[in-house]
Amino acid sequence: MEILASASAARVARALAELGISADIVTFDGATRTSAAAAAAIGCSVAQIAKSIVFRARHSNNAVLVVASGSNRVDEKRVAAAIGEPVDKADAAFVREKTGFAIGGVAPVGQAGPVTVLIDEDLLALDPIWAAAGTPNSVFRLSPADLRRIPAARVLAVKAG
Repeated sequence: MEILASASAARVARALAELGISADIVTFDGATRTSAAAAAAIGCSVAQIAKSIVFRARHSNNAVLVVASGSNRVDEKRVAAAIGEPVDKADAAFVREKTGFAIGGVAPVGQAGPVTVLIDEDLLALDPIWAAAGTPNSVFRLSPADLRRIPAARVLAVKAG
């Protein structure tokens, strides 16, 4: 592991600092794109990985970022009900355009534009939590209290089943 200084990670670091969250961004030699890969690299449980799933709101074309526990499958109907319109999984171009990040590196903070953020309530029972830091091989550690500092983020049950 080493400390990272890419442009995307730097944007995440600035956003974290603005929110008063003290977190070191760590880079791995290999990709941590999946929850399982990230957990193996970090040495934590898959549940402790805050995976980022981006949806496209079907009518408004807005980006909806769901920050979910790595062990949970997200229920798209719950996401749609929370925002008041149907959603579709976003493709790589939409994710990059709306968040400024590549799939596998979408951070819960520091997006390039306006994004609706929904936080999986299951993450609030885990400490520490690890999230992508703007690149497919970088992460940062945060707490449930840190998640609650994300502006306008809403906590809800997103777990399918």
